Amino acid sequence: MSDLIEKAAKIIVKSKNLIALTGAGISAESGIPTFRGEEGLWSKYKPEELATPEAFMRNPRIVWEWYAWRIDMVLSAKPNPAHRALAELEDMGILKITITQNVDNLHERAGTKKLIKLHGDILTARCVSCGYKQHLSAPPKDLPPKCPSCGDILRPDVVWFGEPLPAKAIEEAFESARRADVILVVGTSGVVYPAGLIPHVVKNYGGKVIEVNVSESAITEITDIFLRGHAGKILPVLVLKIKELA
Repeated sequence: MSDLIEKAAKIIVKSKNLIALTGAGISAESGIPTFRGEEGLWSKYKPEELATPEAFMRNPRIVWEWYAWRIDMVLSAKPNPAHRALAELEDMGILKITITQNVDNLHERAGTKKLIKLHGDILTARCVSCGYKQHLSAPPKDLPPKCPSCGDILRPDVVWFGEPLPAKAIEEAFESARRADVILVVGTSGVVYPAGLIPHVVKNYGGKVIEVNVSESAITEITDIFLRGHAGKILPVLVLKIKELA
């Protein structure tokens, strides 16, 4: 593993435009279960039955109860060493942008500033009518919460099943992928599209793909270096090696 980390560090040090793509695996190390996890109060519900516009129209209260539970979990979680390592790479001027499929705010709390959120932000509520947005510092008490601007109901500002990704976010993500010469893929299964295509774009444009994951993913077959293990352990070591070589 140390040889692979050194090889990855050498590639990154030589890079001119490193980007990162992160998925649920990086936040799982902070205690946030993956989206389809079987643990907890809501294990009897399938995400596909709750995280849809149709479910919200049928029963906005129960959808909000599920999101209130998830919001409380996110607010209780803390960034782990993997989040902080990526923020440090950004501070060093090496990592140009981080693209995340996660809806928690752990990257921001770790210090990442250049962040593209493909699937929205669980700590933001959006009005279904007028588009008003509100930051949530705690789960809403009155469910479903009402819009202070027009009086209609608010919904979590996340991308649900059957909804398109935010046009600006996906455009920026793919443009970053086309410019990148290296992508660091961390904790994603690679099966959720279009996010799963991003490493392929980097590869197709001649860039290198470095993956950090506890197991092989749909991305692994195109990786130049696969670092097997928990990102919270591997990324800090990788950053130290980069500092030695830089």
